[in-house]
Amino acid sequence: MRAGAGLRAAMAAAVLAMAGLAMPGTATAKTVRWSASGDPNTLDPHSQNVGTVTMVLQQIYDPLIKRNPDLSIAPGLATEWRQEEPTRWRFLLRPGVRFHEGEAMTAEDVAFSIQRALQPTSNFGIFVDTIDRAVVVDERTVDIVLKRPDPILPNKLASIFIMSKAWSERHNATRPQNTRAREEMHTVRNANGTGAFRLAAREPDVRTTMTRNEAWWGWGIEGNSGNVTEIVFRPIASDATRIAALLSGEVDFVLDPPLQDLNRLRQAPGVKVLEGPEVRTLFLAFDVNRDELLYSDVKGKNPFKDLRVRQALYQAIDIQAIHRTTMRGQSVVTGTLFPEQVNGYVKAEDVRLPFDANRARALLAEAGYPQGFAVTLDCSNNRYINDEQICQNIAAMWSRVGVRTSVKAQPLAPFFAQIQRDDTSVYMLGWGVPTLDALYSFQSLVATRNGDQGDGIWNYGRYSNPRMDALIQRMKAETGEARQAAITEALRLYREDVPHIPLHHQMIPWAMRSNIQIPHLANNQPYFRWAVVQ
Repeated sequence: MRAGAGLRAAMAAAVLAMAGLAMPGTATAKTVRWSASGDPNTLDPHSQNVGTVTMVLQQIYDPLIKRNPDLSIAPGLATEWRQEEPTRWRFLLRPGVRFHEGEAMTAEDVAFSIQRALQPTSNFGIFVDTIDRAVVVDERTVDIVLKRPDPILPNKLASIFIMSKAWSERHNATRPQNTRAREEMHTVRNANGTGAFRLAAREPDVRTTMTRNEAWWGWGIEGNSGNVTEIVFRPIASDATRIAALLSGEVDFVLDPPLQDLNRLRQAPGVKVLEGPEVRTLFLAFDVNRDELLYSDVKGKNPFKDLRVRQALYQAIDIQAIHRTTMRGQSVVTGTLFPEQVNGYVKAEDVRLPFDANRARALLAEAGYPQGFAVTLDCSNNRYINDEQICQNIAAMWSRVGVRTSVKAQPLAPFFAQIQRDDTSVYMLGWGVPTLDALYSFQSLVATRNGDQGDGIWNYGRYSNPRMDALIQRMKAETGEARQAAITEALRLYREDVPHIPLHHQMIPWAMRSNIQIPHLANNQPYFRWAVVQ
């Protein structure tokens, strides 16, 4: 799997920095008080494929295959794996692993977790879409049987956490929580993993405390030399309050410092800023399915079904102004679906429609909207860097060409719950690529939602194009040059069809006390098992 040169260099630097640290002892308590703007809306390991959930869960749970600081894959709960047949993979499990509540991890737990991720209420179907079933061979061996060959299965399994079957059965949690129905389950506030940290206390929107699991199988293996004994995560929605807490010493680590404060933080005594690219792209998506939009004054038809309207709104956006002012230069403007670190990226297809307000007005008139129309843009206000400000700027730009846009900005949990009910006309989303492969984005975001596992799982605008679907099927089945040809054609179709308006790839600064050493990862996930407090 290819990684971009910039990502490789940044990750190599992080690994070298960590390698230079002596193995610390853990006799002295080392607490890291960590903050971000948003709180996980669940602790269920298979319910919400969302970064704010994963950032906590990956401290507590382990997958079969883990990620290194350079995002390459390495043994996790599986010590080795091999492809026995085109549609059968065998995984040999690590001996002596126990869940936090004491039960031994076995092949039964692995098979259960794979089947749980396949359930209809799971938001992780994109990672298990090719899996037919998991078969227990013996206590330490599991076979995963596929519906069709899957060349990137190991990369997908790096995102599937392993749960205790007995614990899940005991707490009536054999399927994932249904967040769309706002279901309350034991797994929303409780956890029992095999990971480096145990859940000690969970107060939603207030505090989540995790303590070091001294019995974790991974300590001392392959650089897992961190000395953190306790993590206290506090969501602080206010940018000013979050930064004040860091500067005063009330918190030690801020995952999402506001861009306007970076220079002040760089100069503050006892504070440092780490920066780098994130494998995450922000875009706008349209409802192109309904015959009449839910949130518009246009009655009896849907203007977003007209390519000219989508092109008009694309060309009404001055993306360079957003890059300069809203993002303060901390973004990579793009015209495509994913950044160069992702396998399948094609620079020639990374081309934007030019900013041209006059052309936007002309396209709207050609489409039958010379006076424009009104619409509501849905947006989060605590998930991405300056997300609400981006939406407000875009709303102003659209309004100037006649599309009178109001912004509905809300916190992560209600925003995701709304769009996951298809209750939107146009929305902004940020998309990471944990597999580092193009198929993940295409299959999740633009495949027709046809009921197949993973297809269109985040396609809330209901875009559907048989030609795109055929190319995605080729990505699933083919390898080598034929697969790249399908990806390239799909990127070209994405650019021509405008199901989305791509905006930019996000840059991610982290701010922390200067005595903390931690690798800065392009997936924007802090792994505290690698963190050292000096």
